[in-house]
Amino acid sequence: MNEENREVNVDWIPVSGFQLRKAGVQFDAVRVDGDEGRRLASLMEALTGGDPGPVVIEANGRRGVYFLVPPGSTARKAWPRGVTRFNGGPAHVSYVPVPALRGRTWPLSWRFPPTSPDRFVHPLLLRSAVTELFSGVS
Repeated sequence: MNEENREVNVDWIPVSGFQLRKAGVQFDAVRVDGDEGRRLASLMEALTGGDPGPVVIEANGRRGVYFLVPPGSTARKAWPRGVTRFNGGPAHVSYVPVPALRGRTWPLSWRFPPTSPDRFVHPLLLRSAVTELFSGVS
């Protein structure tokens, strides 16, 4: 574990590079791809005064933006089209890419790094923001 990981005491962040983490254990995740995901991250930043919780961005492929939410908070809830949920359950496993806090992590990076082990994106606020954002998309 590196020094910065100890400061925030988050043991699921890799020391270097990036790793896949099983959703539903330490966190669930919501992914929104492309420009919509980046707009959603900016909206969440504005709504929370600059601290929306941990958000990972992907530089290639779908250019996904992963919003890390508390474990169990995405299952059995309706989310708008364009949202991919990552969670765990009976006969269902999904994985979320998590970059290290520093060093070479391409194509992943932290848009908003975690600040403490129990601080996540607020799922109700996120769901409201994504619903609002997608209501204007044709």
